[in-house]
Parts: sequence; structure tokens; C-alpha cells
Amino acid sequence: MKRNVALIGFMGVGKTTIGEALASRLKKRFVRTDDLIVELAKRPIPQIFREGGESRFRELEMEVVKQVSEEDNVVIDCGGGVVLNRVNIQRLRNKAKIVLLTASPETILRRVKNDSSERPLLNVPNQLERIKELLAARESSYKESADFEVDTSYLDKNEAADRISHMLRGNCPSGSQKP
Repeated sequence: MKRNVALIGFMGVGKTTIGEALASRLKKRFVRTDDLIVELAKRPIPQIFREGGESRFRELEMEVVKQVSEEDNVVIDCGGGVVLNRVNIQRLRNKAKIVLLTASPETILRRVKNDSSERPLLNVPNQLERIKELLAARESSYKESADFEVDTSYLDKNEAADRISHMLRGNCPSGSQKP
């Protein structure tokens, strides 16, 4: 039986806030892969991107996912690009149910607008277009990786955590579950 829950999805869909609420409900430990990457690299994510580019960040992400996927009884907030490497998903799938959190591009922009300096992939003039571009590029990887999907556009963290809890128990209220 899979005792972990891995939350995947684009930045700004609520992985951290919903993940913390979900971990509390499920009495599991909450971990963020981005925090573990910062700890491993001993530098903030924007600096990792500046110094080593996205490729260096993805290498660190792969190391962290390998470590965290071997733990038990955790809710894992996976970085938005974790699905870009199939090995990450295979590792997570060994012990975790994978839940895709989604939101509309406009909702995502509204949620991340004030912290875009911490979002290296959004350091562009037209952030909404960049969000749409990245979502389109990742959409099939997100969908193929997920056991469940929840649109968080109009849910607060508690509503989303409740919905995910129900889905994990086999009740599937207005989210979607793959057959």
C-alpha cells in the first residue's frame, strides 16, 4: 500500500499550502523538494539557476526526489518541473499516490505575481504568455503522471485538502480519478 502522497503541478497551483493542510489531516510529514534542493546546494534557487542554469537545478531535483521517494508517510510538494524527468515520476510512484493540482493561467499569475523574483522561469516581460507556454509544454507529462487531478482555481486550501483526502480514501467528489 502506498503511504505517501506526491503533489505535482505548475507553480502557483497550491502545492505548498494545500500540501501542508493535507499532511496535517493525514498525520504525515510535509516535505518540499525545493527546500531540499536549497539545502543540498547551499544556495537559493534563483542563484542555482544563475550559476548552473536550469540543467543544474534539474540534476539537484533528481537527487532530492530519489531521497524523498524512499521515505515513508510523507506528503511531498514536488517542484513544478519534476515531471520533466520520467525517472522522478517512476521513483515517486513506487510509494506515493500522485495528485495533480491545476489552476487556470490567470489564477496562477495572480498567485505568483508578488513573488516572481523567486520564480526564475517567470523572469520575462509577458508572464501570462510564459505561463501558458510552460503549461502547454508540460500538460501531457502532468496528466500521464497523475493518479488524481484537482483544479484548485476556486478552492481554498482546506477545501482542496478535503477533496484530496476523500479521493485517497476512494471517494471521488468532483475531482477526477484515473481508472
